[in-house]
Amino acid sequence: MSKTIKIALLSLVALSLVFVLVGRNSGKADEEKVVIYTNGDEEATAAMETSLKDAGYEGKYVLQSLGSSELGGKLLAEGDEIEADVVTMSSYFIESAQEQHSMFKDLSFSTKALEKKPAYYTPILANTGSIFVNTEVLKQKGLPMPTSIKDLTKPEYKGLVSIPNILDSSTGWLLVQAIISQYDDAEGKKVLHDLIANSGPHLESSGSGPINKVQAGEVAAGFGLRYQAVMAKESGLPIKFVDPAEGNFSYTESVAVVNKGNEAKTNLAMKMAETISKDARKELLKHYPVALYEGEKVTEKNKPAHPMKFKQPLTVELLKQHQEFFKSAL
Repeated sequence: MSKTIKIALLSLVALSLVFVLVGRNSGKADEEKVVIYTNGDEEATAAMETSLKDAGYEGKYVLQSLGSSELGGKLLAEGDEIEADVVTMSSYFIESAQEQHSMFKDLSFSTKALEKKPAYYTPILANTGSIFVNTEVLKQKGLPMPTSIKDLTKPEYKGLVSIPNILDSSTGWLLVQAIISQYDDAEGKKVLHDLIANSGPHLESSGSGPINKVQAGEVAAGFGLRYQAVMAKESGLPIKFVDPAEGNFSYTESVAVVNKGNEAKTNLAMKMAETISKDARKELLKHYPVALYEGEKVTEKNKPAHPMKFKQPLTVELLKQHQEFFKSAL
């Protein structure tokens, strides 16, 4: 073997060792990062990341966005074996996962939440449901302004309504809660059946689907998140939000820390959870204007006229019951 070939081979071996060492160090660094799973949308995720960056945690965490159904399924199936160290998720999913797996650690920091909550999570945002309309389309079609969800079941609204599907969207659950709370079983199923029939191809898998259809003028009215309609109106679009007579129902999304064996990493995860719950609130409150903590204020336009809470605690089991109610109305 020539001297040149030997030198080349030795160089390749040395380079391979460098790559192996770098790979090992990189893997170790990744293992030390706090993993955050969230079902938050773009605005929520941006607010959380900004708060973590400002607190000096940039490069110390990995944030992964998942759909509510996917993340909820992972929580219930995997328990504390889940890869995540921190979870932001619909509160009812966190409660159900804790009941099934006892997977979350009690928070080591205090918050001044307006409502009593378990020790293992604290809310970071809330969503409220309402009707919204495109006033130009209403005028073009000669439609009356709706005041209730039931109004949207009238024949003149056929093909001109968009609603979220509870089988795919948490926003759809706010609609079903309002119907079940206001009407008895038989009337409630009829209202829901007629509403689904009037929606036709505008039954949306995304909570943002209805507001998009209303803004585009594809339909005259829809049901979805109230704050989206407020923002659309403020931007100059011909959108009006209507608080339905059946009530404005809400749900919260919260942050929780998975109880794992690595104490140092869990402590870091706890600090990040505190940062999200406190430092991100100012930005979150702009996009999700519902007061959750002492001292928080929202403008009059962001206060629903008929705030309501469902008579039973929200749980995954209750969600499944209401999904079956929805299916029975198809």
